[in-house]
Amino acid sequence: MSAEPELAGRTALVTGAARGIGAAVVAALAERGARVLATDVAFDEEDAFDEEDAATARADRVVRRTLDVTDSAAVERVVAEAEDVLGPLDIAVNVAGILRGAPVLDLDDADWAAVLAVNAGGVLHVSRAAARRMTRRGRGSIVTVASNAAGVPRAGMAAYAASKAAAVMFTKCLGLEVAPHGVRCNTVSPGSTLTDMQRALWADSPGGAETGRRAVLDGDPAAYRTGIPLRRIAEPSDVADAVAFLVSDRARHITLHDLYVDGGATLRA
Repeated sequence: MSAEPELAGRTALVTGAARGIGAAVVAALAERGARVLATDVAFDEEDAFDEEDAATARADRVVRRTLDVTDSAAVERVVAEAEDVLGPLDIAVNVAGILRGAPVLDLDDADWAAVLAVNAGGVLHVSRAAARRMTRRGRGSIVTVASNAAGVPRAGMAAYAASKAAAVMFTKCLGLEVAPHGVRCNTVSPGSTLTDMQRALWADSPGGAETGRRAVLDGDPAAYRTGIPLRRIAEPSDVADAVAFLVSDRARHITLHDLYVDGGATLRA
């Protein structure tokens, strides 16, 4: 008889689930037996959940709902619904995020506010709503997908880097407070990953997408950016596997940790 999937019987909420890393996290959790409420600000018919090897698992275990993580009242309603529809929440994964790049001297106030509202405020709203319920039950795991930009300065990305740094420290502070209640809080910090966000950055590069891709691998001294020692750009599944590990019992003694998944790009600076 085959072993039961390691997340069988668990209930998870994932934000930013329509595509990219969020979609990969949903697939990874569902494949491991979890019931997942997948949320995003909007879903298109072609969005997410199209990997053939996980289609059956998702059909049985994944429910989709729209959610604007900047709306704290909406977050409370959706988290409550997740528990009503799927059961007590064991896992919450913050993936929702936006990127609006500009040099600080040209940074628009509205862009700064929008990036902080989603990337940091959204993490507050979702994590707080989940943790309130988890602490009462004495168990749970919260993972925030941040960025290696949270630990290394990036030219033209001040708003994004600051928002991700805020998300990392918020998650650690929350983890410190809820640890006595059996709730673990960790972050996963990817580097360059093959997502729509990454491809948009390449499309805007002076030499086009291939030049942008090569610059990521090789580094860019003019932008004070190192390359990727492993010489490959991450797939969303690489990040999702790290999340799946941290929410599993294999990581039961890991909390307040920031796991970099960037091929060595930051040299752990």
